[in-house]
Amino acid sequence: MKPVKEGDFSINLATDENNNVNEKGRPKATRHLILIRHGQYELNGASDNERSLTDLGRQQADLTGKRLKELDFPYTILYHSTMKRAIETADIIHKHLPEVPSESCDICREGAPIPPEPPVGHWRPEAQQFFEDGVRIEAAFRKYFHRADVEQKKDSYEIVICHANVIRYWVCRALQFPPEAWLRLSLNNCSLTWITIRPSGRVSIRALGDAGHIPAKLLSSS
Repeated sequence: MKPVKEGDFSINLATDENNNVNEKGRPKATRHLILIRHGQYELNGASDNERSLTDLGRQQADLTGKRLKELDFPYTILYHSTMKRAIETADIIHKHLPEVPSESCDICREGAPIPPEPPVGHWRPEAQQFFEDGVRIEAAFRKYFHRADVEQKKDSYEIVICHANVIRYWVCRALQFPPEAWLRLSLNNCSLTWITIRPSGRVSIRALGDAGHIPAKLLSSS
């Protein structure tokens, strides 16, 4: 593993470009990203439209909505994948946060981001799938992971409801870990991953796969 150079722990990817740092000054606000994996869903559906949340998945989403409401952060927006299980999860959560704007995002759909290391025998997508999905999921990473715009005065809290592979890849990229390690992480359904991006570009994880708001008997990972 190639070590990160001293002083190079910030996330500058797509940031200077977005914020015109040299011309307008430097960011002053902190961005908080709360990444949520969708609830448990019907694995046997022949198409995405048939892969709805199970009764358990709906309970998980409702408990997650209650948790976000209790946290009482000044949420600025709720993004969600356009896959059915993510849409349904977002709809349930949004009932607890009706004042928060909601927006769909097609590029954070589930997929195969990059061949994992070490490889696993039970999951081997075709190389073409990694190529197609990887470009899209990386584009989504660049969309969400950047420093605040220089005009942003207050800290922001954005919710993104998407998928396990996507979130795991993003976490590795944000922390500058080898992205091929993404499959070594595990996330329960409706778990919360809270990532903070400071004005300096320094990234930290406040929570990874936090599912403490879900009773043990209601936990699931698939």
